[in-house]
Amino acid sequence: MRRPSALGALLAGLLGATLVAGPLTAPATAAPRVPDPTTSTLRQLAAHTGMRVGTAVDTSALANDATYRAAVGAEFDTVTPENVMKWEVVEPEQGRFDFTQADTLVAFARAHKQKVRGHTLVWHSQLPAWLTSRSWTAAELRPVLREHILTEVGHFRGRIWAWDVVNEAFNEDGSLRDTIWLQVLGPSYIADAFRWAHQADPKAILFYNDFNIEGVNPKSDAVFALLTQLRRQGVPVQAVGAQGHLDTQFPIPTGIVQNLRRFADAGMDSAITEADVRSVLPVDATESAAQSAGYSAMLQGCLLVRRCLSFTVWGFTDKYQWVPSVFAGEGSAALWDENFQPKPAYDQVRIDLALAPSGRPRA
Repeated sequence: MRRPSALGALLAGLLGATLVAGPLTAPATAAPRVPDPTTSTLRQLAAHTGMRVGTAVDTSALANDATYRAAVGAEFDTVTPENVMKWEVVEPEQGRFDFTQADTLVAFARAHKQKVRGHTLVWHSQLPAWLTSRSWTAAELRPVLREHILTEVGHFRGRIWAWDVVNEAFNEDGSLRDTIWLQVLGPSYIADAFRWAHQADPKAILFYNDFNIEGVNPKSDAVFALLTQLRRQGVPVQAVGAQGHLDTQFPIPTGIVQNLRRFADAGMDSAITEADVRSVLPVDATESAAQSAGYSAMLQGCLLVRRCLSFTVWGFTDKYQWVPSVFAGEGSAALWDENFQPKPAYDQVRIDLALAPSGRPRA
């Protein structure tokens, strides 16, 4: 799965690389502090940084593909379920909960000394038909949402490191997305969700999670404004997740460090939660280089912000990637190809981790 000679040459050529907003260099007199970046896994290379590195997990592939399973266990120290903690899976019928698949992933993580990011409690998508096919009053829907959150978070109490409590609640212009939750319950559903999640597991880190909020823009401004307002009101919002779904057709978001630092300055942790960089197929050398640059910009942005806790890729191999089914004609978004061969972007991520400063506290 590795190409030591190719990576060695690349590392030699990039030892003078710089971060998005500053140099990424090792102290000249320091003893070696990280494993050999030409042979080490991502989790080994990330350990000295204080930042965790993770992947979303396809539980069907985990059960049926030995190569996939070995890579998840070896390369990453956090895992996020792609689907098996979403509402349609865990509560397919009202009041009937099924945590079988999610429990399997949590057990796998425990066996491999990995932390689990729970994903996701409140979203407008992947809801069961019993929830979306009828009309609700606020008096009816609010206890349904409360019971779902208390039951799911309570089931995993003490076993989930962090939860994506509310997912994708904003439009690109900074307005709140018109969802079943907003229509029936109004904006207060967001604060309620965080309060109930905290009640069910006071030790879990509670995230608001969204896409296109990596840099400074109207959407991230609105997220920042709401989360800071909620925190002033005593709502237990503890962190923000910037998903990081990029496309080589478009520029890399600007202001990643500035954006994450303003959340840190306001007392919040952060993470890159769903990183991938897709391209129009077939991919040429320019797009491959752009993919490496996109992954590197997001990773380095997180490394430069002390309170950025983790960098998670949304699937590490093109064999099980979501992009082709959603974006026609696009793909090749992961760090590995469909044959589990690492791409230049994987090599770049390893270099960035190897050259990153040490000493941040690890959550």
